[in-house]
Amino acid sequence: MRKMIVNDFTISDNSDCFVIAEIGNNHQGELQKALEMFKAAKECGVDAVKLQKRNNKSLLTKAAYDKPYDNENSFGTTYGAHREALEFGKNEYIELKKYADEIGLTMFATAFDMNSADFLAELDMPLYKVASGDLKNTPLLKHIARIGKPMIISTGGGTMEDVQRAYDAIMPINKQLAILQCTASYPAEPQDLNLRVISTYREKFPDVVIGLSDHENGIAMAIAAYVLGSRMVEQHFTLNHTWKGTDHAFSLEPIGMKKLVRDLRRVKIAMGDGEKRIYPSEINPIHKMGKKLVAARNLKVGHELTYEDIAIKSPGDGIPPYELDNLIGRKINSNLLEDQDISFEDLK
Repeated sequence: MRKMIVNDFTISDNSDCFVIAEIGNNHQGELQKALEMFKAAKECGVDAVKLQKRNNKSLLTKAAYDKPYDNENSFGTTYGAHREALEFGKNEYIELKKYADEIGLTMFATAFDMNSADFLAELDMPLYKVASGDLKNTPLLKHIARIGKPMIISTGGGTMEDVQRAYDAIMPINKQLAILQCTASYPAEPQDLNLRVISTYREKFPDVVIGLSDHENGIAMAIAAYVLGSRMVEQHFTLNHTWKGTDHAFSLEPIGMKKLVRDLRRVKIAMGDGEKRIYPSEINPIHKMGKKLVAARNLKVGHELTYEDIAIKSPGDGIPPYELDNLIGRKINSNLLEDQDISFEDLK
């Protein structure tokens, strides 16, 4: 049975969806803003918040680090300076983790390199994420797997061969794995989401949790994913769509995240058990809207019923219409008035 335990949340086919607010770099490198986002995410009802951790100088080539980066979303004149401006260090992570623990949120991060994975391990993160760009990075996958904590991999921009390779690299070391269907475009258009891959993953990988890393600008796709078997969803989160940064425009603001969590909790209950039944809440409406068989006109005792003698009218508190053919040709043993219920006791 597929199962992953993260702090006090057990993720399985029978569980609620584990909802992750992907803060990423939407905090704009400001600790106070990150704390405010944690608080807002908690108020939305999410289960976890996720950051991104990079050791930029070891992650990027010198040319990539020093490349000019001058645009409206830039926090530095070069790409390296931009990335460093958005990076939190140990002190910030300690304070954020302490606050997350205090308010009952699971905090973790995507590790983009081995140094970052080790940084997070020193802080005893309960969960580790690997981004789509590292789906083929089996050395990093194995390194994180050896930390021994639950891990998540996103599969955007990959083939099934790439996903299988990642699975094969991780599972002999660490069986606490979640695989997320993902489309690595920002935002992702509906025609590129291919949510049926969730079903494919569930069939191909029956021993791991399957989920969705959703880059679509909305909440409906995560609901559809849950119905298909996703039990983990990662959704980008911001406090303001207009803030500076590349991810804010397609991230959910608190009102959207709150609705997402609400609907995911509802759909789990709404799925039911598959057994068709009548619910107490249906009895009064069906009585009001339902139909019964009544006399279409005044009828005298001994009259032999024809179709013209019988009307189908509401409310539905008498003989149901499916009994109509069983009444035809039978004689009534008492007078009936127009609209009077016909009962089997009235028939010879």
